[in-house]
Amino acid sequence: MNRYFTLMVVPDRSSHVRRYRVATNAVLAVLVTSLVFAGGLGVASVHYGRVVGRAAEATKLREENVALKEQLQLVAEKVASLDLQLERVERFDQKLRAITSLSDPERNLAIGPLGKPVGGDPSSPAAIAAIAGAATGIGTGGPAPVDELEGRLEKLVGEATRNERSLSELARYFEDQKNLLASTPSIWPARGWMTSEFGSRSDPYTGESTMHRGLDIANAVGTPIIAPADGLVVFASMEGGYGKALVIDHGYGVKTRYAHLSDFHVKVGDRVRRGQKVAALGNTGRSTGPHLHYEVRVNGIPENPLKYVLE
Repeated sequence: MNRYFTLMVVPDRSSHVRRYRVATNAVLAVLVTSLVFAGGLGVASVHYGRVVGRAAEATKLREENVALKEQLQLVAEKVASLDLQLERVERFDQKLRAITSLSDPERNLAIGPLGKPVGGDPSSPAAIAAIAGAATGIGTGGPAPVDELEGRLEKLVGEATRNERSLSELARYFEDQKNLLASTPSIWPARGWMTSEFGSRSDPYTGESTMHRGLDIANAVGTPIIAPADGLVVFASMEGGYGKALVIDHGYGVKTRYAHLSDFHVKVGDRVRRGQKVAALGNTGRSTGPHLHYEVRVNGIPENPLKYVLE
């Protein structure tokens, strides 16, 4: 037996009351339908929210991906630029080694003049862009793996270490050459007149032929005598027929001797510089007149001092 609900509608005082009978089953059906609709609407709302959230996340990921690609491009360009700079350093290193006759067996560097790189200047912006493009895969369907860039960076670090070691060797070589030049006699030790050259001559006392181991430069007593190169004073005293004598050790096996002096202006242990006043010309020892006897000895062997006078 069906049950009914009676719905009474009272519009106002003057109107008749209206009654409506609604079956209980109909009311239940409406309620169920409403609940089902509300539940479906809730599920749809949740799903829509998730879809919107995923879309926003996907947009963020795309933006981050674009930013990462741009950063990767910048890293690749820097790696390419560093690669080219190291290539220039290595070419410069090779040129220096060609000049100095040094070799590097580890890298088997070429000795001799180097031409320009084939294909134009590798330091140009176009060349850097091309290398960076190759590194990032632009125009090849996608970026290169990050581990490939890491491999290139490790290789560059190794090259930089070898270049640093090589350039340090060159720096030591040039420093040594600088010291060698500073220590090589190259100027006249005194002003005056050269009265006797290096070589065989007649002894002024005996007339016999003897070996003259230096140059004789005549001038007035007290004429300044200067060091022809940097060095260390190792002797300053009387020495037999040399009279008052001074010896300067310039290193590299080179020593200079100054004899027949009238005075010393330096003492043993003093370091002297090229052009520094070290003594005064005199007439002491076995001498026939005021003059400087000047010798240059290399590893103890007398050499012609004129070979060491550049001015």
